[in-house]
Amino acid sequence: LFAIFAFATCGGYSGELRLSVDCANKSESDLSIDIAFAYPFRLHQVNFEAPTCESKRRETLALIGDFSSSAEFFVTIAVFAFLYSLAATVVYIFFQNKYRENNRGPLIDFIVTVVFSFLWLVSSSAWAKGLSDVKVATDPDEVLLLISACKQQSNKCLPVRSPVMSSLNTSVVFGYLNFILWAGNIWFVFKETGWHSSGQRHPADTMEKQPSGYNQGGYNQDSYGPAGGYNQPGSYGQVGEYGQPQSYGQSGPTSFANQI
Repeated sequence: LFAIFAFATCGGYSGELRLSVDCANKSESDLSIDIAFAYPFRLHQVNFEAPTCESKRRETLALIGDFSSSAEFFVTIAVFAFLYSLAATVVYIFFQNKYRENNRGPLIDFIVTVVFSFLWLVSSSAWAKGLSDVKVATDPDEVLLLISACKQQSNKCLPVRSPVMSSLNTSVVFGYLNFILWAGNIWFVFKETGWHSSGQRHPADTMEKQPSGYNQGGYNQDSYGPAGGYNQPGSYGQVGEYGQPQSYGQSGPTSFANQI
């Protein structure tokens, strides 16, 4: 949608300015000189006629400047961005499996997004400069300087109407908005490439490998088994010096009887 607004407001523009040349001889005056221009702003091809205030003779003049390169570059980027966005939307919805196959889809999408972000910035900046030059070239006060009759003080030349440039200003705004939109989308496409997730897998892999150390270590060996010190029956099960019944049962009563 932002791409559509960008190329529609620029590519569909047409403007008009009006001048008034009031000669000393009123019969030779022309109070309504209309000059129309439009995209792609090849102003040097825009011709108009103006009175010379000399025997009803008229001269053919042309505006100054050719700003088609920046305007056409801007519109071309907007059109291709729209077509790519439309194609990407179809792939996202109907061909999601092929998009993720071998990670080629996200990788191509990431590269194209970076390229379009750069092109939006360049084209918007170029068109902003071109629009500034178009405003100067179509300024009625500047156009009046081209008319020979306006160089004579006896004649009165006045601007009647200036061209409306609001839609062209809007196109520049949409150009920079598209740059912000595409540049911000780089992060989300980058996450789809798998590079972002692969960078986060290393800590998880390290944690997964840690239990193997405990399985191979002393806690899971047979230290608690028959060979261990805590599970040997001989340490507690053998008859020790404290556990022999004859030491108390035989000597104890005999010594007591002898005393008696």
